[in-house]
Amino acid sequence: MDKFSMRKISILVIATVLLFSCKQKSIVHPTFYFWKTDYHNTKSETQYLDQFKSKALYVRIMDVDVDPDLQQAVPVSPIKFSEPLPPQVEIIPVVFLVNRIFYETDSNKTKMLSSRIANFVDAKVKQAGKQRFTELQIDCDWTKATREQYFKFLSQLKNQPLLKGKSISVTLRLHQVKNILTSGIPPVEKVMLMCYNMGNLRQYGDQNSILNQHEMDIYLKDVLENYPLKLDVALPLFEWAVVFRNKGYAGISKRINQSQLQNKKLFRQRGDSILYDLLSDYPAAGLKQGDIVRWEQVSAKDLLATSTFLSRYLKPDERNLVFYHLDADLLKHYTHEDLQKVIANF
Repeated sequence: MDKFSMRKISILVIATVLLFSCKQKSIVHPTFYFWKTDYHNTKSETQYLDQFKSKALYVRIMDVDVDPDLQQAVPVSPIKFSEPLPPQVEIIPVVFLVNRIFYETDSNKTKMLSSRIANFVDAKVKQAGKQRFTELQIDCDWTKATREQYFKFLSQLKNQPLLKGKSISVTLRLHQVKNILTSGIPPVEKVMLMCYNMGNLRQYGDQNSILNQHEMDIYLKDVLENYPLKLDVALPLFEWAVVFRNKGYAGISKRINQSQLQNKKLFRQRGDSILYDLLSDYPAAGLKQGDIVRWEQVSAKDLLATSTFLSRYLKPDERNLVFYHLDADLLKHYTHEDLQKVIANF
């Protein structure tokens, strides 16, 4: 091989290396969900917004579910604003809709629902000390059976006078990405990819139902980069104790924390797993001897692995990266550097 040919090959190799090493990065705006029912401008939590230069906060306004007596959709546990949001932070209101709302409904009912939600959200935003908002997010795990009515509701919501000039975003679960033919594409500007609660919470075993990389591979690996709408991303920071009785799901205990699980008089860990056997009755938590607790949490290492996976398959874009959720007790498990590495990975 002559020197000229060798030189051409060398240039080609260098160009290829540069191409792959200079992959376009996304412009990422980090922020949080606020999912409590009473907002206080807590110094420790507001500091996180300042540290990450968060320009907006996603605030859950209310759930909406069917009242069995009234036989209509009603607000559930709406938020109370004991204090206004920080002046430098915009509000992105979020409304969670229980999927069953869209069973056996019609166009008139969904239109009425869209009007009520628009009015309720507008009033709550003003209670938060804000005169305007630019985006409303709807959180609903729709299915093939409810898709038609849910999408009709979204279109009606966009036409509400109070929402004129505002964008509507919706949450997107993993199965709705993979099964796009049956799930459909919602009639909105962008979606929030929910990268948590991806396993079967009620299934007995030592799997982590909050964040599972294997599930992400199955649902997203071959399809994520082709999803047709703009994608924001939500990642989990929460933890919980899932209780099983006789290997059947018994609920999530809010009275169990990690320090209690380390009490060897009360719990016995099964090897290195995340399963713990209760050694005696624990009336304060409503638990009985023999119950099994599965302690699920998300480590900084888990978040980094997930962000690495997503950065490989997401199209480079400007997007919001939202951590669930803004809570000082949860956030103390992560250093500022931990979360900055996750953000930088995109």
